[in-house]
Amino acid sequence: MAEAAIELVGINKSFGAVRANRNIDLNIPKGTIHGIIGENGAGKSTLMSILYGFYQADSGSISVDGKPTTIHTPNDAIAAGIGMVHQHFMLVENFTVLENIILGAEGEALLGSSIAKARSELERLERDYGLEVDPDAIIEELPVGLQQRVEILKALYRGADILILDEPTGVLTPAEADHLFRILAQLKEEGKTVVLITHKLREIMAITDNVSVMRQGEMVATRKTAETTVEELAELMVGRRVLLRVEKGEAKPGDFKLSVKGLTVKDSRGVTMVKDVSFDVRAGEIVGIAGVAGNGQSELLETIAGIRTAEAGKVTLLGEEIDVSGATDPGDLRDRGLAHVPEDRHHVGLVLQFEENENSVLGYHDEPQYLKGPFLDREKIVAEAGENMKKYDIRPANPMLKTANFSGGNQQKIVLAREMEQDPEVLIVGQPTRGVDVGAIEFIHKRLIDMRDQGKAVLLISVELDEVRSLSDRILVMFDGRIVGERGPDATEGELGLLMAGVESKEAAE
Repeated sequence: MAEAAIELVGINKSFGAVRANRNIDLNIPKGTIHGIIGENGAGKSTLMSILYGFYQADSGSISVDGKPTTIHTPNDAIAAGIGMVHQHFMLVENFTVLENIILGAEGEALLGSSIAKARSELERLERDYGLEVDPDAIIEELPVGLQQRVEILKALYRGADILILDEPTGVLTPAEADHLFRILAQLKEEGKTVVLITHKLREIMAITDNVSVMRQGEMVATRKTAETTVEELAELMVGRRVLLRVEKGEAKPGDFKLSVKGLTVKDSRGVTMVKDVSFDVRAGEIVGIAGVAGNGQSELLETIAGIRTAEAGKVTLLGEEIDVSGATDPGDLRDRGLAHVPEDRHHVGLVLQFEENENSVLGYHDEPQYLKGPFLDREKIVAEAGENMKKYDIRPANPMLKTANFSGGNQQKIVLAREMEQDPEVLIVGQPTRGVDVGAIEFIHKRLIDMRDQGKAVLLISVELDEVRSLSDRILVMFDGRIVGERGPDATEGELGLLMAGVESKEAAE
């Protein structure tokens, strides 16, 4: 067996009554890409947070490069050559790329000298690993794919030989994910060790050498990736056989529920992101919008939801026109039968410091069923939140827990449960399974199909092309702010990919 870059023995970690890690043993060979998979709440991120010094294990030992190592803080982990790229990036949004990379590692009495050295080192890292990014760009102005590169550069700048990536493709387009995998392969060639936490089994099969499976806080299996299958890994993760394809009957479209005509929308910088877009969604169908992130899908969704104003065009909901100039309140749209699952659960979908039960009614809290006189009926809210946690398998099933303490996938399920359980006539949903495990994806897809079959109209936006193809009855493709084509669910990935890239092939044109 190759020398271990990391060896964990008997790791245990509890948070009150919740046992997040139970007697975990893990050996990660040097110079390999090692996947760690498991359902949301299985304990993957907790285990890696122990390795990176955010948490301390209640018991157990850690060895790095064969040497027993005590890791109390992230500084200890960095000193041991461990870097971590978190699922939700740890960047100062109004700082430049260069400022973020040197933050906490300035190392010189004169900041100017430190910045000059850092710029030179950054240029070398970018060149060596294909991680090009403008060092003077402001973080908040960069797309998420480039922000992730900054996180990787930050770890490499600090001398990391072991790189942990937590759900690294959860916010990336397929093209960005492919580029990330090329970077990881290059890091491996340079002798670096990569630990990849993900729920996407296709990525595990494509990029890893070995894969370990966690379930309910325990390490249940480790396999050589070449000797396992997607089906076996899914069953090990969930503890039962998982349906990896969407089963649905023929759609039976009815009346128009949502109509968009000539919609034009600018972003906060004044750039036109949606350009004269028109489409309809009928009762009993799912219309999917495919496209590389940044081509206007987000602005389109926010405008329909009443969050963003339009320059021109109109939106009609259930036969009644919406004022898209900014006069319509999102709460009014909810009252009229529109539910919205936003793409960004942290900034738009949830208040992380609220308890789960409070987030479970957020936006609907003034509905009569949640009131007792002029006050909130907390007993009713908590009871309903608990029922939905069981129904959607939200873990831990504690409606009194702060929402910030749930994993990203469980936070996503909190938003989905809130919006879907209101029985809307129209559901607009952005990235429904972002950061969600394979068992939960199966459940969410089934719920979306159930809503369609109940005569609801569903507008779906996802960067997961497989998801759009398998769920949608009609697929619209956006490029550069425009709808550039409409296809059926039998459209090939290549055909849709050409449209997404703005290239119309002879096959796509027919």
